[in-house]
Amino acid sequence: MHWIALLPPEGAHTAWGWRALQFTPRVAQVDEALVLEVSASHRLWGGPDRLLRRLFRQKQAAARVEYARATTYLIAIALLRLQRQGLAAPPAVPDGLPLSTLTAAQPWLDTLARTGCRQWGQLRALPRGGVARRFGAPLLEALDTAYGERPAACVWLTLPEVFDASLELPALATTAPGLMWAAQRLLLQLQAWLRARDRGALALQLQWTLDLKRLDGVPLPPHESLTVRTAQPAQDMAHLRRLVGEQLARVRLAAPASHL
Repeated sequence: MHWIALLPPEGAHTAWGWRALQFTPRVAQVDEALVLEVSASHRLWGGPDRLLRRLFRQKQAAARVEYARATTYLIAIALLRLQRQGLAAPPAVPDGLPLSTLTAAQPWLDTLARTGCRQWGQLRALPRGGVARRFGAPLLEALDTAYGERPAACVWLTLPEVFDASLELPALATTAPGLMWAAQRLLLQLQAWLRARDRGALALQLQWTLDLKRLDGVPLPPHESLTVRTAQPAQDMAHLRRLVGEQLARVRLAAPASHL
């Protein structure tokens, strides 16, 4: 097995997950990471290094994504966590990995440490019956999965048939151009969906939620919307951002908006 664990920027897991589906159908979100099982697909892309280069190509340089590779997804996540802490991988992987990098062990770290058990290999060496009675079967199951002795129990991502995404604004938008921050985040998700579907956008609709029900005694609709059309199918987000920005600049919001 060959697994890659990615740590996308905050709020970008969906876009990166859809992007990853272009390279393998086995993509899942586990805890804070996206995990990709690429054993069957990396050969199609010329090996795991080339697959990673293609995965990261055309993404914004500022949106740096940390990653780690391993034979199981739990080892890959553990290595990614060490990397985030600025720590090097131990000489012996997985036996030397700290138990703090295994999610299932985290509730029991203090108890395990008092018995001198701080690494995956030390936990694995304990009598299984005693571990199951004291800490529960899920810890043993996670350890077996981490060592590749139990199948991965991941919920695989699937690409929706229709692109429909929403985002809460960080602050109320009082003008339509104020919606552009959220619009750009959603356009990045749209781009990932279009590429995974090998399609282009001919039209998209932006709909924003108004934060007020009445203004000066006049009832307001719950939503307002704007439809943006293109002359031909488009995947170019710079083009779509320009169209959206130009058309939003001509819109007047009836009241502050909270969601897009």
